[in-house]
Amino acid sequence: MTDTPGWASPGSAPSSEGREPGASHPSDRPGPAEPEPQPGSESQGPGGKWSKEQPPPGQWSAPTGAPDPNQAPPPPPPGPGWGGRPPGAPGPGGYGPGPGGYGPGPGGYGPGGYGGGGHGGPPAAPGGYGTPGGYPAWGGGWGGPPPAAKPGVIPLRPLGVGEILDGAVSTMRTYWRTVLGISLAVALFVDTSLVLLQGFVLNDALSQSSLDSRTATPDEVFRALRETMIGTGIMTVITVAAMIVATALLTTVTSRAVLGKPVSTGEAWRESRPQLPKLAGLLILLGLITVGVIVAGTLPGILVLAGGGSDSGGAALFALGILAAIVVAVWLAIRFSLAAPALMLERQGVLKSMSRSAKLVRGSWWRILGIQLLAGLIANIVSALVTIPFALIGAAVSDDGMDNFLATSGGHVGWAFLIIRGIGSLIGTTLTLPISAGVTVLLYIDQRIRREALDLELARAAGVQGYGTGPVPGS
Repeated sequence: MTDTPGWASPGSAPSSEGREPGASHPSDRPGPAEPEPQPGSESQGPGGKWSKEQPPPGQWSAPTGAPDPNQAPPPPPPGPGWGGRPPGAPGPGGYGPGPGGYGPGPGGYGPGGYGGGGHGGPPAAPGGYGTPGGYPAWGGGWGGPPPAAKPGVIPLRPLGVGEILDGAVSTMRTYWRTVLGISLAVALFVDTSLVLLQGFVLNDALSQSSLDSRTATPDEVFRALRETMIGTGIMTVITVAAMIVATALLTTVTSRAVLGKPVSTGEAWRESRPQLPKLAGLLILLGLITVGVIVAGTLPGILVLAGGGSDSGGAALFALGILAAIVVAVWLAIRFSLAAPALMLERQGVLKSMSRSAKLVRGSWWRILGIQLLAGLIANIVSALVTIPFALIGAAVSDDGMDNFLATSGGHVGWAFLIIRGIGSLIGTTLTLPISAGVTVLLYIDQRIRREALDLELARAAGVQGYGTGPVPGS
């Protein structure tokens, strides 16, 4: 099985169909039948086998014996290089029998061969080495594998880092109505909820939690902590719900963009809606796994500190536990990073999609980590370039000034700052959400192309004619 159109898997045995021009040998091909002697022609001596159709006498000399002094020297070939027909094809410029071939006939290897005209006469027919109609000249012939088909935003072959990022941006640019409409709706829902939650719930809770510890009663502290946790939990639920919808819809849009087929928001919703409960279960399960890993890593240090042990030893154990938990959580996050597109595009269950992601990531963990980090860095830079100016404007027009921007206002944040900062966050999320989702989907497609020759299925789905049906050079 080939991993890339036009390239063979390492270790595959070469075949005669994949040889480069000039790499073949006459012994690989059936030779022409021995010709009958030409009436009236001169004897060529023992072992001489020439073509049936000879040029007029006196226009060529036999390869043996002294050359005729009255014979004009042969003209130089019209151009350097090889012919243009593949080996074994009959006709002018080929190696096969017939005019211009390797066997009998004008332009063959016999009299009148080697480019027409034989060893000492003018060209009798186009063909042979370095002649018009033959293999193209050096530098313009064998140029490697044929270019991959590109029906959509990516070529159907294993992708480089730049092609994955470019594919995500091209999807947003080409189908901007659908992509930006989805991301804008999701960002509007999330940021509006965050502003309202911050203004009506978290402001009061944070103000109460910052009370002086000498005057605050235990009931006040407990109430402030409870409201803060409730507000954070509500915000987490809203964010997760919005990300589920955005991931489902943008995965569908990106998968269609690879085929060059547009999809509307309504079509994306109808296609992805049956998988939304499974996707929600997947994201919740991955979140619980991450929390469990962090708790397991920090629990020994917490128990040592709570049991009255050495403070320095407990703190060191706690720090090591957090570090180990972060490493394991990152490893698991990359291992299962392709589970969401596997669930959406393969119609898999939760556990099966996690197994598929682990299989696709195996052997490419560092590569996927690097691409995801690069995509996240780009998204954060774009988001910061948009949101920081809005936050500065909000801090300038709000009553608390820079205290809001630096989060030094005792927990209370003014409405003007919240609204203006929310507008910047809305724009930044709208622009960066499609990039993050698109990179994940294209990584999934790239890994399947590398491991499972998904490009053949994508080419058939896109209607590419004759893709993957011919011989592969070098296979």
